[in-house]
Amino acid sequence: MSRSLLPFSATSCAGPLGLGAGSRRNFLQTGLAGFGTLSLPGILRLQAQNALHAAESTGGKSEKTAVIMVWQPGGLSHIDSYDPKPTSGSEYRGPFGLIPTKVPGMQFTELLPRHANLADKFTVLRSMHQSAGGHPAGSMQLLSGDPDTRDKPKPRYPDWMSVANYLRSQAGPRQNPLPAYVGIKPPLEYNGPAYLGDAYSPFTVTGDPNAPNFSVPNIGLSDAGEVRRLGRRSTLRQNLDTLERAFDQAGELAALDEFETQAMTLLTNPTTKEAFDLSREDDRTRDRYGRNSWGQQLLLARRLVEAGVDVLTTSLSGPLCGRVQNWDDHAVNHNVFEAMRFRAEAYDQAVTALIEDVYERGLDKRVLVVVTGEFGRTPKISYAASTGAGDASAPSGTQQPGRDHWPRAFSNIWAGGGIQTGRFIGATDKRGEDVVERICGPGDFLATIYHHLGIDSATTLIRDFNGRPTPIVDHGKPIPELMG
Repeated sequence: MSRSLLPFSATSCAGPLGLGAGSRRNFLQTGLAGFGTLSLPGILRLQAQNALHAAESTGGKSEKTAVIMVWQPGGLSHIDSYDPKPTSGSEYRGPFGLIPTKVPGMQFTELLPRHANLADKFTVLRSMHQSAGGHPAGSMQLLSGDPDTRDKPKPRYPDWMSVANYLRSQAGPRQNPLPAYVGIKPPLEYNGPAYLGDAYSPFTVTGDPNAPNFSVPNIGLSDAGEVRRLGRRSTLRQNLDTLERAFDQAGELAALDEFETQAMTLLTNPTTKEAFDLSREDDRTRDRYGRNSWGQQLLLARRLVEAGVDVLTTSLSGPLCGRVQNWDDHAVNHNVFEAMRFRAEAYDQAVTALIEDVYERGLDKRVLVVVTGEFGRTPKISYAASTGAGDASAPSGTQQPGRDHWPRAFSNIWAGGGIQTGRFIGATDKRGEDVVERICGPGDFLATIYHHLGIDSATTLIRDFNGRPTPIVDHGKPIPELMG
């Protein structure tokens, strides 16, 4: 049954734009013009609507749990990492040797020695499956539950990050000055808030956290003159609002002063600046994560969830991936095996440092860490001519090995969240082509994350643009082995 046509019988959550709210929203955005490029007041205003419905959808709980999702854009080769197939034949297996892990019966490839030594602190799900072969559709399936196998230019359903941000924000004004949802180079190319609206997109951090001059704009202003100027703009906006309140039949402007205060707090509260300031970490910790963009991205992720961010997403992309700057290891892009070698050390170090830190700092019950891409890579090796020389790619025209898109079976890892670790779930066949044990799909993936966040995915509905009650997950259940 289509997710947008399910009977309206479960807990309902009205969408962020009620009847006639679209015109009011545009009117209010005009009133916020005094803030220039700062959009947080509008964001906070929209996030605080419909608190009663949100309390119903989350059982009225004030959850403190958080999720860090580490995204591998393009898809990690499960064969060359967490699910090696040493007896599959030369057409399938890669050149990498196997190493034992701390978990009896579980082996990884030699590219992941730190993972092997820390395997008792996470669980490997080897039986993920979805049905979309393209990056857009594959990403949308896994992150929003959209069953469509066709690639689309923009998402039809909101991703789980935006949904979680929306539902949690409805419980009332946020006390923590930090945003609830932060993306450090987030996976937004094919995903986003869809009908929830841009108010529920992440507070996005760009740039390289490892760069000496790295900074995040619009937080923690220390210049007293700039703070005064912002205050004058806020006062001007309030004066303009007196002309608008006569048209505000829904009373939406009544709370705007409070939201503006929250936005000013984000700008001026030293706590916000400190949370994003990696220089406050000691050199030993920064070295442990790796003095590169990936290592410092994940260290920043840990700092932010520890400081109170609820949802944190970050993509491991860029130059550390190889020539095309992602994990899409077609032969035309990369020599897949050289690409795996090229990125393995930074990946192995950063991910294990994050997991280890979550446990050492006592965050392992509250914070769930999920590491995944949208699909795996073909078990059978393909060959094609390189389209260009660069890191992990031979000169143009050189025949080199690659692996293509493979949604039928792939792996991801889970840590923290109070789950039982030190094991693996499911299995694929002897070539890694298909799941043969404990198959899990996108709905199961999403329901498991929602469960950790205290959201009942089986009963929560949100109205779409047309006012239709739409389930946040219309198939799948939380994976029992990954429920804390």
